[in-house]
Amino acid sequence: MKLLVQKFGGTSVASIERMEQITKYIGRAYDEGYGVVVVSSAMAGVTDSLIDLAKSADPVPPEREMDVLLATGEQQAIALLSMILRKKGYPAVSLCGWQVPIITDDVHTKARIKKVGVNRIKSLIAEGKIPVVAGFQGITEGGDITTLGRGGSDTTAVALAVALNCDCEIYTDVNGIYTADPRIVSNAKKIDYISYEEMLEMASLGAKVMQIRSVEFAAKYGVRIHVRSSFSDEEGTWILPEEEVMEKVVVRGISLDTSESRITVVKVPDKPGIAAKIFKPLGEAHIVVDMIVQNVSHQGYTDMSFTVNRADAQKAEEIVRKTAKEIGAEDVVRDDRVAKVSIIGIGMRSSYGTAAKMFEVLANKGINIMAISTSEIKISCLIDEKYAELAVRELHSTFIENEEVKTIEA
Repeated sequence: MKLLVQKFGGTSVASIERMEQITKYIGRAYDEGYGVVVVSSAMAGVTDSLIDLAKSADPVPPEREMDVLLATGEQQAIALLSMILRKKGYPAVSLCGWQVPIITDDVHTKARIKKVGVNRIKSLIAEGKIPVVAGFQGITEGGDITTLGRGGSDTTAVALAVALNCDCEIYTDVNGIYTADPRIVSNAKKIDYISYEEMLEMASLGAKVMQIRSVEFAAKYGVRIHVRSSFSDEEGTWILPEEEVMEKVVVRGISLDTSESRITVVKVPDKPGIAAKIFKPLGEAHIVVDMIVQNVSHQGYTDMSFTVNRADAQKAEEIVRKTAKEIGAEDVVRDDRVAKVSIIGIGMRSSYGTAAKMFEVLANKGINIMAISTSEIKISCLIDEKYAELAVRELHSTFIENEEVKTIEA
């Protein structure tokens, strides 16, 4: 029997009416002979309301208890969706993360999957049933409930597809992956095919359609992902191995991330081991550091800046202030009004002039670059948040609409 994992996001299960509508996709695959595994997010807005509720009880709620609370959102959704499917004649069975089981590490609120047991799912499919699995949640080997971080239902779905060796459909409120956020660029183009590498960069650089860890899973194990809309039958975007993506354009898309903060350690003693002392405590606190810039040393001192997710900024600042005092730095300054704009494309490996053109486009609009980071297939610039949307529109006009920089084949 052919297997298929279908994941539905919060907007797809936002109400009983929406759940009624998405059953056509589940029912169609089931009627075509697929063994269907459904993964559901919480209903739109539920997770945010649970976070607000927790903070009304405790402004800094314990992460373990947050996971217990937040996991109830998905549990509510899978129960309701299963009821609706059964009412329509489809034998659905809801399963929480611990019932699958999805085993994770013990890092609460952003746990990582260690292994997935699918024997129960396979048994249910063999009985002709449709497992409806709670996304976003797992369980530690010690029995504690965990959650996988924002967008974690994507990771649940792809992990199940890996374990079941099948394709994965991600249903969302957009028709696929676009060359830029359509809310910023009105004429952004839908991308038909995109490589794992490009999607990884786009996801890590602000594109909200896919969670980065889900793409990492897919790339590692070769799972084909079809991102499509639950509001239409239109073909979406396929995320595939690079060799299956025929069109090697220079820039595939423009991403914007407004969820970062910049922290600067002022007047740091410029000597060996100082950087390690600054960043080691952040790593131990599970805080991901992104762009790092160190100024040229002057009279034995330098400034060091880096970015972190804004949700971790307060915690990161407190840790760095303690470290700064220990190493004799002068001050720590935090700026939450920054944005990271990026261009991404596998064709950049064999093109020239891309970076210069990007910097020129920003300069022509009076946009100052605070930091730059690059890889083979992306260039990111940290800028003032007030210029974020302008930068995206100008870069899209240059690299996507006008395609001024061409690929040079090696």
